[in-house]
Amino acid sequence: MARPFKKQRDPQAPAPIRKPAFTKLPVDPDAPPEPTQRLHKLLALAGLGSRRDMEKLIESGRVTLNGEVAQLGAGVTQHDVVRVDSRPVRLSFEPELPQILIYHKPEGEIVSADDPEGRSSVFDKLPRVKGAKWIAIGRLDINTSGLLIFTTSGELANHFMHPRYEVEREYAVRIFGELTEGQLLQLTQGIELEDGPAAFDVINPQGGEGANRWYQVILREGRNREVRRLFEAFQLPVSRLMRVRFGPVNLPPRVKRGQMLKLESKEIVSILEWAGLEVPRAMPRQLNQREKDKATTVFTPKERKQRGSVLNHPPRERSADGENKPGSRMDIASQGRGRMNEIKPKAPRKPTQSRRVRGDLSAPTMQKKSDRNRGRG
Repeated sequence: MARPFKKQRDPQAPAPIRKPAFTKLPVDPDAPPEPTQRLHKLLALAGLGSRRDMEKLIESGRVTLNGEVAQLGAGVTQHDVVRVDSRPVRLSFEPELPQILIYHKPEGEIVSADDPEGRSSVFDKLPRVKGAKWIAIGRLDINTSGLLIFTTSGELANHFMHPRYEVEREYAVRIFGELTEGQLLQLTQGIELEDGPAAFDVINPQGGEGANRWYQVILREGRNREVRRLFEAFQLPVSRLMRVRFGPVNLPPRVKRGQMLKLESKEIVSILEWAGLEVPRAMPRQLNQREKDKATTVFTPKERKQRGSVLNHPPRERSADGENKPGSRMDIASQGRGRMNEIKPKAPRKPTQSRRVRGDLSAPTMQKKSDRNRGRG
């Protein structure tokens, strides 16, 4: 029986519309109801962003639950189907051990995934992580260096950054000038800034040379340029600012500027216990000595472009009749598929050459002296 030819698709015809299908897993009616979990929490655990970002994502209408637009605060079970921009999302109801990365940020880099000015970003150097995204814990301005923590757990990042937890931040500050005893006392009691009163929990002089003086400061807030503004209130400009500790995580001395370090599993477990988060039951497999050495080695990252947050990517756009809008991502992708399906004319086959007879053999070319001697001992 002859095999039928495959029907070629017309490249000028519009791309077929595929309705987002979903299949909800069957539920036993006699089984007790399963406990639900918050949708924005599970999306954050999946590494799509922080909890606040996921709340904004749900409010924008880009998340669907069982084929319907999800509402903020919706509960989800393992039988539900969740999609973001019509793409299914794998939600983990059992917490997995997150990854934590330490980066010694140098001056001149911004802590933002998207910058219209095209400046160097810390996200351009992060290693790729499968099935998750890196979330920056806190921010450092472009002129501040020091400890920057990345994690794949939105819940852990929320515990570090939310003001209600009051996690300590420790900085090493160099200023041009010297504080008096009264100014030191005033900085611990509180100073009125533009956005409200602010104060250091601890401030200790650390000496210095010439007109420059070093101070160790600890505070429990993360407002924009708060450390610099507190010193500028006394007309003392900050010439260098470096974060050396964030909560229980210290900047190791062996991690130099521009270098990174991944934390070991036991260190991650201790941080989860400090934050009061659930430690996964299924621990990762045991690593051999070579894998342990590689995992705990300080490395210098290579710059590469990252995808950024889900909120920074425009959703799939469709017109009222269901077709792709001109210029949208889906329209460009369909045009690319149309070009790939175009029938290309086959190149003419080259005529086969017949075997040469002995009389057609041409005389061999003369070898060079170096070629004749090659291979001889």
